[in-house]
Amino acid sequence: QYIIELIASFQETIVQLADQHVDTIMPGYTHLQRAQPISFAHHIMTYFLMLERDKGRFMDSLKRIDISPLGAAALSGTTHPIDRHLTQELLGFANLYENSLDAVSDRDYIVETLHHISLTMVHLSRFAEEIIFWSTDEAKFITLSDAFSTGSSIMPQKKNPDMAELIRGKVGRTTGHLMSML
Repeated sequence: QYIIELIASFQETIVQLADQHVDTIMPGYTHLQRAQPISFAHHIMTYFLMLERDKGRFMDSLKRIDISPLGAAALSGTTHPIDRHLTQELLGFANLYENSLDAVSDRDYIVETLHHISLTMVHLSRFAEEIIFWSTDEAKFITLSDAFSTGSSIMPQKKNPDMAELIRGKVGRTTGHLMSML
């Protein structure tokens, strides 16, 4: 749920930015070459839509995460007299696992969630890559605040987009976690 809220918050920022730049024209690129004019609002809303699909995937997977395994024990249930429906309700789960072995022997919900995280990170990495490009001397579309960039220790004319580079670097970690679970 927290990830869904973060995505929604970022989407709100994207919409605000798009609203401010409906009439701002920029070059649209294919293969890092200027291809045709495009409005910045249209371009930035691409990320809103990617994140909307990401958000939908997370919301859908909540159905498979919000299941109580309590009572499954190590394999085939427990002899303790517990009321699984009551504990499900008290713990706030939407559903119960119907099969104790399924409850304790499969981690598909983790793989599914890691997949969604990885795909969301790919989308954020793509956005970060554009921030990096847009802030270069070659493009000069944006100027990053010093709060989100650093200078070079030996080339003082440079302004490095550290924040965007850090985002790009996180993709490998999330994809690696996904692959290790498979």
